[in-house]
Amino acid sequence: MNVGLYQSAASLSALERWQDAVSQNISAGQVTAYKKRTVEFSVQPMGEFAQDQKARIGDGVPAYFPRATYGISFQNGEVEPTNRELDLALQGEGFFVVQMPDGSKSYTRAGELHVRPDRVLATSQGGEILSEGDAPIKLTPQGGPLTVNPDGKILQGDIPLGRLQVVKFPDPTKLIARSAGSFLAPAGLDPVPVDKPYVLQGHLENSNVAPLREMVDLVTISRAYEANQKLIQSSDDLLGQALEKLG
Repeated sequence: MNVGLYQSAASLSALERWQDAVSQNISAGQVTAYKKRTVEFSVQPMGEFAQDQKARIGDGVPAYFPRATYGISFQNGEVEPTNRELDLALQGEGFFVVQMPDGSKSYTRAGELHVRPDRVLATSQGGEILSEGDAPIKLTPQGGPLTVNPDGKILQGDIPLGRLQVVKFPDPTKLIARSAGSFLAPAGLDPVPVDKPYVLQGHLENSNVAPLREMVDLVTISRAYEANQKLIQSSDDLLGQALEKLG
C-alpha cells in the first residue's frame, strides 16, 4: 500500500476543513459578537506499514495520518460605542440568556436588542432576553428612557424592570454554535451565574475575527493544498512507472 498517497489525501481533507472554517470566519466577521471558528491539527495513528510480509506486529513502520478538529475561540471582541440605548455589551466573561421562539435557551454576547410590539426586549433573532428570574423583560406602557446599570439592572425612568441574567460555563468549548453569534448548551453543561457582571449600555462587541489573518491563512491553505496535490501526482506517476516495468 502506498502510505504516502493516503497521507497526502488525508492532508487534503484536513485542509478543506480548515478552509471551510476560514471562509465562515470571513463571511461572518461583521456579525456582532461572532466567535472565530478554529481548526486544530493532530496526527492519528493508523496501524503499521510492514516492509516485509513476514514482519511481526510491532516491527513495521508506524503510519500516521493528519486530522483536523473544529473549535471556537472565545476571546472577547473589541467593544465599540454606538450611543443606542438598546445596545448592550459585556465586559469580561459571561453570556446573556435568551428564550428562543421554539422554547429553547440560547446564550449570546450579542446585545443588539429591540422592543417587540408587546413591549418585550428581544434579540435580533426574536428571542426574549431573560432576567435573573428566567422571565422576559417587559417595558412599561408609559414609556420613558431606558437605563441599564453596569451590574445589569434595568430601569425605565425610575421604574425597575429587572436585572439581566448573565451566566458563564465551566467549559465553554462544549457549547454548540448557532447563527448570529449565539450558542446552545448540550445536556449536562449547566450555566453558572456571573457574580459581578459588567454591562455597558450604548456599546456592542465586535467579532474576534481578524480579516487580514484569515486572508493570510487562505494563502497558506492554497499553497499547502497545491503541494499535496503535487505529491499525489508524483506518487501516482511512480506507481504507474512501476506497473509498466513489471508488465
